[in-house]
Amino acid sequence: MNVQWYPGHMTKARRMMQEDMKLIDLVIELVDARVPLSSRNPDIDELGKNKARLILLNKSDLSDDAANEKWARYFQEKGFFVAKINSKSGAGVKSLQGIILEACKEKIERDRRRGIKNRPIRAMVVGIPNVGKSTFINTFAGRACAKTGNKPGVTKGKQWIRLNKNVELLDTPGILWPKFEDQAVGVRLAFIGSIKDDILNIDELSLLLIENLCTRYPGALTERYGISEEGKPVAVLEAVAESRNCILKGQELDYSKAAGILLDDFRSGKLGRITLEDVPLNQEKA
Repeated sequence: MNVQWYPGHMTKARRMMQEDMKLIDLVIELVDARVPLSSRNPDIDELGKNKARLILLNKSDLSDDAANEKWARYFQEKGFFVAKINSKSGAGVKSLQGIILEACKEKIERDRRRGIKNRPIRAMVVGIPNVGKSTFINTFAGRACAKTGNKPGVTKGKQWIRLNKNVELLDTPGILWPKFEDQAVGVRLAFIGSIKDDILNIDELSLLLIENLCTRYPGALTERYGISEEGKPVAVLEAVAESRNCILKGQELDYSKAAGILLDDFRSGKLGRITLEDVPLNQEKA
């Protein structure tokens, strides 16, 4: 399955981010805890070098708890500050104020030596589309400051948000990178909804998801739909269609409707807490 999506506004957003990077002290990067590596834009490391870094494993309520711990350790070993959060419910968000101050300790100390007092930490919030940046900002600020939506591409321009006397946030549009070197990355991003469904083959995507789930979380589909996971993915999708009464006129199975139900159930956590990516082995520490 070939997945590509790089609208023109993303090139503009990247240039804008590069310019704004000069103004900020800390890069807060949201990743989707179900696919922590695939949901990182590799450009961010280049754009944010020499800045304090904080990675937020967002939607950590939808991902496997044991995997969350492994990913948190992985990023900490790379030199990042890390927190597990759920931006919708606010879980883990309260602890961030302290983590931000810790991450910017050197900057605060440097300001103090120069006689600069009470200058707020300026943090840029970054992440790929639909990873939950705007929801996070609104939850963190305790008010609706950023537009939210469950479709990628809701945030169109930048905006500064004053959280309190210590922290200012810069919201930025979600940006993907121009080309997925590894098509598996594109597929994982399609699974979590970071690529618009209307440019994808949903039937094909659902078969790939079935393959992943049957390998990594055997029994999850049986538990949800009361079906057998034996046989090829298309047979499993047929069983999902039958169990959810996805029938067209003439008693034909409606595969597309079943595929949509399956993807929605995965994205909303109805199939259980699932992580679709493993920590890389033998990674050197940064």
